[in-house]
Amino acid sequence: MIANTEAAPVKLATYNVNGINGRLDVLLQWLTEAQPDVVCLQELKAPEDKFPRREIERAGYGAIWHGQKSWNGVAILARDQEPRETRRGLPGDPDDSHSRYIEAAIDGIVVGCLYLPNGNPAPGPKFDYKLRWFERLHSYAAELFELDVPVALVGDFNVMPTDLDVYKPERWRDDALFRPEVRAAYAELIAMGWTDAIRLLHPEERIYTFWKYFRNAFVRDAGLRIDHFLLSPSLRERLQACGVDKFARGWEHTSDHAPVWIELDDG
Repeated sequence: MIANTEAAPVKLATYNVNGINGRLDVLLQWLTEAQPDVVCLQELKAPEDKFPRREIERAGYGAIWHGQKSWNGVAILARDQEPRETRRGLPGDPDDSHSRYIEAAIDGIVVGCLYLPNGNPAPGPKFDYKLRWFERLHSYAAELFELDVPVALVGDFNVMPTDLDVYKPERWRDDALFRPEVRAAYAELIAMGWTDAIRLLHPEERIYTFWKYFRNAFVRDAGLRIDHFLLSPSLRERLQACGVDKFARGWEHTSDHAPVWIELDDG
């Protein structure tokens, strides 16, 4: 018998869980069904000592996390291994106490998990903070890009890059997720050389990753695409497939985001 030596693709996912402890059953069910290799989580809404490490480990995943009481919080999970943490917190502002960035090296890929500020109401201090955070992300993304290693910047960017990424865009023109300054900031990352993985594979398709809880938004498919994968050139070449696990958004007591994933060949 000739053994099959073809390696399976790497499945990298992102999921804003909207409270990891309150929706832990939903997360664990999705992990069991989807079997991602690497997962970036956002909006943990849990301090460091309340992260459900044992439950995550029993599901077969090692984890690193950057928690914060009540709000924010990010984590990276890796199946059957421990992620090797390479950074905690986005550089550029030592006084920023928000838990919005964590980074790990996993199987030769640097994975940056981020939760970009919402920024509403705009204009205002929260929107100014969002733009400053974006500036810091530009600077750090440029550093990562110059390293010429496989990098994925993954997570909830709180940005709809184009009209194609939002249901009824005319209703969102003044929202902090869609204002021109924010879309320009995202476009600057693309101009730097990063690739929007979902849009590369589906350049003209309306794909949403978030639906509000009210006004029957999910049933009407009145959504937004705000969860993104930005890939360095070497990872762009490995990109094979992508998708949104909308079925998880339809579960009881679920997040208002759906898990989103890409598949990379084994390199």
